[in-house]
Amino acid sequence: MSDAQSPAVSRQLAIGAGVLAVGAVLAAGALAIPADAGYAGVGPNFLPWVVAAVLALCGGRLIWEATHGGFRQMEVPSGAARGDWRALAWVAAGVLTNAATITAIGFVLSCTVCFALAVRGLRQAEGRAAGGVRQALMDVAVGMAIALPVYWLFTRVLSISLPGLTGTGWL
Repeated sequence: MSDAQSPAVSRQLAIGAGVLAVGAVLAAGALAIPADAGYAGVGPNFLPWVVAAVLALCGGRLIWEATHGGFRQMEVPSGAARGDWRALAWVAAGVLTNAATITAIGFVLSCTVCFALAVRGLRQAEGRAAGGVRQALMDVAVGMAIALPVYWLFTRVLSISLPGLTGTGWL
C-alpha cells in the first residue's frame, strides 16, 4: 500500500467500522424490545434485528473491500461541489413537520406532508424545477398512495398502533 492510498484506505475502514457500530447499537436496542409475536407471528423486535444483521453484513463487506485493495472502480461522485442548503431546508422541513404533527393529524397525513416537502427538496437538489401547484398536488397524491398502505400494513397486519386521524383505523 502506498502512502497516497493510506488515507483513502483509512477512511474506507472507518466507514466500514462505522456501519458495524451502527449495526451493533441497533442490535443492542433490539434486545430491549419484547419478542412477543403479533398477529402475523412476527414480534416488534423482528425488523430491528433484520436491519442490524444487514448492517453487520454490509459493514463486514466494507471492511473486507478496504483491506483488499480499497473500493475498486469507484465512480467520481456526482452532484455539486457544495451542498444545496435550500434543498436541505425543504427535506428538513418535511421531517420536522412529520415529527411535530404525527399525533395531531395522524400518520397518513403527516407522512403525506413529509413526502411532499422532501420530494420538492430532492427535486431542487437535482437542479430540476420544484414544480407548481399541479406538481405539488401530484406529490401529495403519491405521498398518500405510499402512506395509506404502510399505515394499513402496520395497524392491520403487524398490529402495531400508529396515530390515526379517525377512530376507524383506516386514516
